[in-house]
Amino acid sequence: MPDADELACLDELIADLSPQADQLLPFLHRVQERLGHVSPAAMRFAAHAFNLSRADVYGVVTFYGDFRETPVGDTVVQLCMAEACQAVGARALAAHAEQRLGVPLGSSTADGTHHLEAVYCLGNCALGPSMRVKDAVHGRVTPGRFDTLLQLPATNRSRS
Repeated sequence: MPDADELACLDELIADLSPQADQLLPFLHRVQERLGHVSPAAMRFAAHAFNLSRADVYGVVTFYGDFRETPVGDTVVQLCMAEACQAVGARALAAHAEQRLGVPLGSSTADGTHHLEAVYCLGNCALGPSMRVKDAVHGRVTPGRFDTLLQLPATNRSRS
């Protein structure tokens, strides 16, 4: 089960929800928002609270791409890798992002400031390549604009 602090947080997050299965998603979203991920302990808590199996809760957490099972960097950076964005430079942008942040897609930086991940469509196809930083979607992202949006220090290389 969760430690005392996590248990208190989970109790607070569930306090105004009814113990019915249709309240599982709102609860998991609250957990994700507050803790940054849905831990195994939170999944066990949810299973007990909503009278579901742990497998049911795990299935929900792993089905929806917005839920994370482990903590990630403070700033989540999502690069669209769908076909429309790939056609206008998403792969080159991803290579630049990996080089600048020093991590492959799907990873967090060592200092915990950024988490870089691929997603498949941000709904901004006409303005690709696109990326989302926290909740803001940006289009026509170049390597230089990527650096600017993340406030990364300039390099000696020319920018596009």
